[in-house]
Amino acid sequence: MQSRRIFLGALGAPAVFAQGPYDVVINSGRVIDPESNLDAIRSIGINKGLIASISTVPLRGKKTIDAKGLVVSPGFIDLHCHGQNDENYRYKARDGVTTALELEVGVSPIKKWADERRGKAVVHYGASIGHIPARMAAMDDTSDWLPSGPAAKRAATDPEQNRTLELIRVGLREGGIGIGMGIAYTPFASRAEILDVFKVAAKGGVPIFVHMRGAGRKDPGVVEALQEVISDAAISGGAVHVVHLNSSSGKAFELGLSIVRGARQRGIDVSTEAYPYIAGMTRLDSAIFNPGWRETLEADFGDLMWTETGERLNAETFETRRKQGGNVVAFTMREQDIELAMAAPDVMVASDGWLEKGKGHPRAAGAYARVLAHYVRERKVCTLMEAIRKMSLLPARRLEKFVPDMRLKGRIKVGAHADIVAFDAARVIDKATFQNPAQYSEGIPHVLVMGLPVVENERLAEGVFPGQPVLSKVSV
Repeated sequence: MQSRRIFLGALGAPAVFAQGPYDVVINSGRVIDPESNLDAIRSIGINKGLIASISTVPLRGKKTIDAKGLVVSPGFIDLHCHGQNDENYRYKARDGVTTALELEVGVSPIKKWADERRGKAVVHYGASIGHIPARMAAMDDTSDWLPSGPAAKRAATDPEQNRTLELIRVGLREGGIGIGMGIAYTPFASRAEILDVFKVAAKGGVPIFVHMRGAGRKDPGVVEALQEVISDAAISGGAVHVVHLNSSSGKAFELGLSIVRGARQRGIDVSTEAYPYIAGMTRLDSAIFNPGWRETLEADFGDLMWTETGERLNAETFETRRKQGGNVVAFTMREQDIELAMAAPDVMVASDGWLEKGKGHPRAAGAYARVLAHYVRERKVCTLMEAIRKMSLLPARRLEKFVPDMRLKGRIKVGAHADIVAFDAARVIDKATFQNPAQYSEGIPHVLVMGLPVVENERLAEGVFPGQPVLSKVSV
């Protein structure tokens, strides 16, 4: 039985301290746990990277964090983080993210990718086995990251499709977190090819994380695109997670969300996510900007911003930059739809972000602080509890059936991983902008990964790399 001592607190009032000592304690914070709906002042004791105690009185530890006046919640889980290197992990940590996963495009091979990051990551990391990189390997497309060669310009032969499927099976056996698929980037992938990938996913009991074919209200658009992947999930008996439904729907987000909800209500395993910005970002030299893109995206040249310089494009510079290759920010969404996504209790938050030497999109550095500052505190479109649930518990639950570690993330409970963020609800704010995206969020003084502080007093800890690979357990 744990003993207690009485000390005189402020103004001579008795203060009760439970004995430890723990490796780390977080004392007297407003603990919010989205699984149990706990929202109360508590102290947390941590031993060996796990939450060992949740107490109504302060605890003693070898290291003590005073969380008075701060919200203490599960660390945020980003299902859609393209930036998988030290530069990006640092921005993630400062934004309250403790697990950053690349589930849309994915990687191949999985084991090599995961091994390269061991002992070098500030936050936890993981990836899906990607249909795109597997298809590129099978088709000898040597493009950088997204296809611009054969994998983007022609259909795969039967042997190439078989090779792609075999690489996907290998990736699942190596711990790939489901299968990533960017159909919009491989426009010549037949519907039969895509269905075959869904069948592999269903056999392994994992979802497809998919960037659909089309966007917008016009046909072909979001309706047809959703019908394809939802039908494939129904036919195969599998599951699908539609990435960034906000940008994939364009100005038809409410319609897209109604389709997802309708399918779910009728027993299809489908989920989705959104990021809190009216603009997306991708490669200008990708298939997204093939002829017809203006009609599909309901956008024009001036809606595109070249990330290297901040310039808005026109017809002439579009052609020049497309041949050059690089990233553009695309302003194609409406604020009213982003508010709807942030208010929706069944829409997870994910960033879809990456920075390259400080250039890119603000979502890579500020997505989670932006939800807390703009959509919870300022706009009040969702509660603090609901926002935390969308950023931690819901992503964990989407993965936990086939990723055992996720059963211990996204919660504040005894036995869970001590992946924890402490933030000031009145002060938290995203500082990253479209003109200057490489700016750390503020008002998030403490972030712990497996009980080790990686952010202390709003400063990154140096030489601390507690991030572990997040791997599935799948047999195919």
